[in-house]
This record gives sequence, C-alpha cells and structure tokens, in this order.
Amino acid sequence: MKLHFVTVDVFTDRQFGGNPLAVITDAQGLSGERMQAIAAEFNLAETTFVLPPKDPAHTAEVRIFTPKAEMPFAGHPNVGTAFVLARAGSSYGRTVSGDRLVFEEKAGLVAMDIVREGGAVVATRLAAPVPLSFGEEIDPALVAEACSLKPDDLKLDIHPPRVASCGAPLLFVELKSRETLRRAAPRAEIFARDLPRDRLVGIHLYVQAKDGDIDVQTRMFAPEHGIPEDPATGAANVALIGVLAHHRREADITLAKTIGQGFDMGRPSVLQACAEKKDGKVVATYIGGRCKPMMSGVIELE
Repeated sequence: MKLHFVTVDVFTDRQFGGNPLAVITDAQGLSGERMQAIAAEFNLAETTFVLPPKDPAHTAEVRIFTPKAEMPFAGHPNVGTAFVLARAGSSYGRTVSGDRLVFEEKAGLVAMDIVREGGAVVATRLAAPVPLSFGEEIDPALVAEACSLKPDDLKLDIHPPRVASCGAPLLFVELKSRETLRRAAPRAEIFARDLPRDRLVGIHLYVQAKDGDIDVQTRMFAPEHGIPEDPATGAANVALIGVLAHHRREADITLAKTIGQGFDMGRPSVLQACAEKKDGKVVATYIGGRCKPMMSGVIELE
C-alpha cells in the first residue's frame, strides 16, 4: 500500500522555521492504529490524515495525531492541511477551490479561510470549532515546578494558572517577563506525576511584551504527548486570544494580536490571532498564518 505525504512548515514565511507538519493526503483505508504508528514514525508535533468527507458539502475529514495520541482538534495541523489541499486544488478526485474549506474533525466542523497572493496560496486561517470554555485552576507552585521556575515568576494579578479550551484543553500561565519565559524548561517527571495527558494537553506560557511586530511571546510544553516543546501551537493560541479578550474590561471588543512562538528553540513562528467579544462573552476566536512547503514523498506500507 502506497500513501502520499507532504510536509509543510506552518506559521512561517520561510523554510526551516515555524512548526513542521506531515499531511497524508490519501489516508482512506488506514486504521487508527496504523495512523498512530505513522505519526510516531514521522515524530513531528502532529501528523494529519486526510479522508473523504462524510458529508459531500464539506472538503474532507481530517484526523490529527501526535506521536502518542489522537487529538480532537489542533491548530497548526488545520492551517497546514488547508494550505496543502488548497495548493493541490483537489482531494480524492474532488476539486478544492474557493476561499473557504470545511474539515470534519473529532471536535466538530472546522472552517478554514484561504489567503492568496497573486493567485498563489500563502496562508490560511481557522475559526475555532467550539466556543472558549474554562476548566480547573491549578496550584501556581505545581506549575512553577513543572516548568523549572519559581512561584514568584508567575504573574497572577490578571488570572491564576487555569485550563481553557477552544477544542483542546491547555493550562494558561502568564509570566512576569520575557527573560522568565526564556528560562522556562519542562520537567517531564512532574507532568507524568501531576499533569497527565487525560488532564490537559500541556502548559502554555505567555508574556505580554511588545517586541517589534510581536505583541505576545509564548512557549508550549506537552511532554505527555511526546512534545517537550512545540514551535507553534494554533490550538493554544486560538484559546489564548480568547482568554485575553475575556479578561479585558470592555463588554464588546474585537481583539487582534500578533503572537510569537518557537523563538527560544530556533523555530521562530508568527501567528495572527483574533477574538470577538460581545455582551461580555467571547463568541469567536481565530488563528492563522503563513506556510512554506518543504517535502513530498511516498510511504510504502506492507
């Protein structure tokens, strides 16, 4: 059995930046176990598997795997997969065209906007499949220990460390300075002991520190998913912009931020995030960015 794949660097305008993604464009007939094995073989943050849509009104069904588990939703896999399919112009013999794609995923329907320049696909943007929701608060001392920091490195005046989700539950933690963010490092044994995969995806650290075009710098640790650090996390940042809007005093606001991630690991990534808040409630969040194609090839399965 031969499967075709494409890899792209997501949330970057240059090769060898951003977050790499492998897209299996003809995954029909693969079992979930085979998909998981292929994702582990690629050993990237995520690998996506494109299937024919259950509803012909949609573009495709997309399944997303980390090296260790399937995800109901993730950001950079959607941005990269939409880029690959829009650039190819077809999927399973069906034309892929226009400025809007719709993916069927475990978390629900994911709408993707396509950005073209001079007719060429250069970027995509997603709308989060579910509204922003909040979960448990987690002890700052535990969070600091898991990230090799001290409790007083955490900035707690706006919100405590708290789980939030737009399709994937992550723990959001604001830090006091860019230098503190730079010093952070995941401790896998603490995650395994106290922050297992069935509790949350990972910890998303951020600091609101303007640096050129970047408004917010972030880092995301998910060792329980086989990802010590992720260069760019769409699912985290599409929820983060919602968290930031939630804590703004305005009852009605459209909040847009340019988010930087991966700078401290040599994979600089730039994400464009936006949230809409009406009558005091965050009603929509979006994340997008540019992509660069890298490789294509064939997987030969016995």
